[in-house]
Amino acid sequence: MRVVLAEDLFLLRDGLVRLLEAYGFEIAAAVESGSELTRALAELTPDVAVVDVRLPPTHTDEGLQCALAARRARPGLPVLVLSQHVEQLYARELLADGAGGIGYLLKDRVFDAEQFVDAVRRVAAGGTAMDPQVIQQLLARSSAEDRPLGRLTPREREVLELMAQGRSNAGIAAQLVVTERAVAKHTSNIFGKLGLEVSDDDNRRVLAVLAYLDGGPR
Repeated sequence: MRVVLAEDLFLLRDGLVRLLEAYGFEIAAAVESGSELTRALAELTPDVAVVDVRLPPTHTDEGLQCALAARRARPGLPVLVLSQHVEQLYARELLADGAGGIGYLLKDRVFDAEQFVDAVRRVAAGGTAMDPQVIQQLLARSSAEDRPLGRLTPREREVLELMAQGRSNAGIAAQLVVTERAVAKHTSNIFGKLGLEVSDDDNRRVLAVLAYLDGGPR
């Protein structure tokens, strides 16, 4: 699996290269600026891009904007964005096209190698990987104004949070130490209470839940 990596800090960039290579990824390019990222994504057609939000020359959201532009040029290009802090705007921009193959993680997650690599693989496969802190903020904001969320049981809220992170029923079951059948029942109840269309497609349901949390009641 070929990766284009964009990170301006040399030590972190070098560490990510070594980590990904240790897990069998091929690093097509490891760059440090927005212009280099744009060129690499256009010329190398990677399987996935792992991109720091803040890159030279602006050090604002240069990396994110380069990645979004590349997705517009090549719809469905898998992009995993790394950020130092939770910014809901970044998550909103990533989700705007309603397609999969996107992820948004805090850089702290990189230090959990298996969790980080799982996120890269999930995004590369067309799935979604959203940082738990992003989901918690969306849930907290939505809960204050959304009566349907208040009807969820504590267990259903746990399942909803894991679902929004991009976990499959099997992944949720393993995390909560319950059966997949129990998770399927909880997800059905969640979709019914939130008025969302039930789907067996893991990524489609993740995007539906994220859109709900980001936009409030439909």
